[in-house]
Amino acid sequence: MQTHRLKCDVVIFGGGVAGLWLLALLRQQGFQTLLLETEALGAGQTRFAQGIIHGGTKYALLGKVTASSEAIAAMPGIWRDCLQGNGVIDLSKVKVLSENQCMWSHNALSSKLAGFFASKLMRSRTEEIKYQQRPVIFQNPAFKGKVYKLDEPVLDTSSIVHALAEPQQSAMMHIKGMPVFNKNSATDFNVEDIDANHWQIEAQRCVLMAGQGNAELAAAIRSAITMDIALPKMQLRPLKMVMLHGGLPEKIYAHCLEANVNPRITITSHEDSQGETVWYMGGQLAEEGIERSDAQQIKIAKQELHSLMPWLDFEKAQWACLDINRAEPEMGKGKRPDTSFFSINGAVITAWPTKLALAPKLAADILEQMKETNLTASGQSESELAALPAFPAPGYAALPWQEESRWSN
Repeated sequence: MQTHRLKCDVVIFGGGVAGLWLLALLRQQGFQTLLLETEALGAGQTRFAQGIIHGGTKYALLGKVTASSEAIAAMPGIWRDCLQGNGVIDLSKVKVLSENQCMWSHNALSSKLAGFFASKLMRSRTEEIKYQQRPVIFQNPAFKGKVYKLDEPVLDTSSIVHALAEPQQSAMMHIKGMPVFNKNSATDFNVEDIDANHWQIEAQRCVLMAGQGNAELAAAIRSAITMDIALPKMQLRPLKMVMLHGGLPEKIYAHCLEANVNPRITITSHEDSQGETVWYMGGQLAEEGIERSDAQQIKIAKQELHSLMPWLDFEKAQWACLDINRAEPEMGKGKRPDTSFFSINGAVITAWPTKLALAPKLAADILEQMKETNLTASGQSESELAALPAFPAPGYAALPWQEESRWSN
């Protein structure tokens, strides 16, 4: 059986938004880069994301204005430049679900919180929405709280994946199973693509950007290398998200705030396979729901919406839960990372964006590191590449609320 040999500068494992962004950025810089994916593009955490381009307001609300929170504060602007076709990556074809989000309180904000919203820091990030400009849901006479506009967009994650991937089709390979690393090498390995072609691939750098799959990739590398390689460990933080559709009044993109400022519930709106509005709910509801059954979580979600929006009727709605694991670097004692993460171990870079919004930052940081370590473009020549079989590209993952099986109960 013939094995095709391929040399490249960088191999990226994982076809989520972070891996695709890095692929596009490296190829722009002239590096011969190959992305490998075992499933479909966006099949991991990407398709479960709410699409919020987070700008760090949550950190400011909690009083944690740090270097990390300031770094993420730049993300909405970076994404908006790309959405307008003026950024480092052209995302002009991405569907913008909402230019802004809102934050609301179901009762009058506490004096402490109201004062904070009036502070100089928050005036630059939020503004109160007057009655006539509020979403219709919050114009009901029964609503007694306040509504603030948050200048952070919400994007359709599927369209992000398509926009990043379509110009890079020739640089992606759909493979079967895990790579087999050759002895004492983390950058020389064998894979089989879905067309049953066998490949021996040699790269200068391997970037593990497969989300939860990074743990299995790290184990495969460790098994091939006799000397210890201190690849970073991973932690998983679960969520139990809730979806509902059927008879919903309108699309909203909003966070409910309490006196402690943590979002009690976060709602984004999407469309199911029939074009019907879906509310997708996270926040504290999803974090606290991980020990509940689906039925228990849905019961709590119904109670929450009845408490927060008693003037709405959800009797015709159909409900479902999504269990998600967020993969990120191990922090210890349950600590959550505030920013993106990457670790360099020889020729291996292990990375987690930790948030959808941070994908541009992570890619830029990795590119800078590669330049600092004098990575040079030295892959195979165009004639050598032309003699190889075309790579079978992975397809695209469906969004979970568009899968009919999710709504079977």
